[in-house]
Amino acid sequence: MKKLFAVLGYPIGHSMSPIMLNDVLSYYEIDAHYHPFKVSPEELETAFRGLKAIGISGFNVTIPHKSAIIPFLDGIDDLALSIGAVNTVVNDNGKLIGYNTDGYGFIKGLEPYISSFSDKKVLVIGAGGAARAIYFTMAKMKPLALDITNRTVIKAKELIEACPFESNSKALSLDEAEVQLNEYDVVIQTTMIGMYPNISETPISLKNLNTHALVCDIVYNPLETQFLKDARQKGATVQNGVEMFVYQGALAFEKWTGIFPDVKRMRENVLRQLEA
Repeated sequence: MKKLFAVLGYPIGHSMSPIMLNDVLSYYEIDAHYHPFKVSPEELETAFRGLKAIGISGFNVTIPHKSAIIPFLDGIDDLALSIGAVNTVVNDNGKLIGYNTDGYGFIKGLEPYISSFSDKKVLVIGAGGAARAIYFTMAKMKPLALDITNRTVIKAKELIEACPFESNSKALSLDEAEVQLNEYDVVIQTTMIGMYPNISETPISLKNLNTHALVCDIVYNPLETQFLKDARQKGATVQNGVEMFVYQGALAFEKWTGIFPDVKRMRENVLRQLEA
């Protein structure tokens, strides 16, 4: 019988996951279909019960359900529990278990540039859901320093205090981060600042950026935000949000099928969708 995979979100029409993941399901000759379901917050529990009843093989969870889905799950991975958000659900012999592949997906995308974080100083910009997933996962990598800057410093402090893993971290104001920006080897922009249509906005000035730094932005529309343009002009290496999106999907696919898919194929598929 054909397997069913899905993504739940509200709205969901913009999602690139169905095209990306149906392509690799076909590529590996897996008899399955990946379907987007538009599920309002009020309908989430009903939708979850229905998917469980029909024996869905697995599904992704996107905004606004990543935290709201947790009470309905039969189990949850420790990292996802500490982050407080789930983006991937696996059917394990009838039990629906939640995981979070966002943070590992982001770090996986850095492998061409960084093999170890033990000698790296990292700055995370933002203290929202994406920052939490990336910060908690990266804390397990034990970088030399892992600081957070946010418009509201107290939120950065709360995120650091909530992390279950030891890390050498400081909460900084945006002004403080701008002044000491040259100290960081990796700078990660995790907010939606600079996303279409507000493409001229940037979270902080890169005047003091270390020219040898790796600068990442989780936004992928536009493919190169003003933040990344500014970093490139300073001589830094830059990476947009496509890598994180592709790798979080690849890790979810691996959990469902046991196959780590061809990420080059997935990346090219996503880029075609974005260009269209």
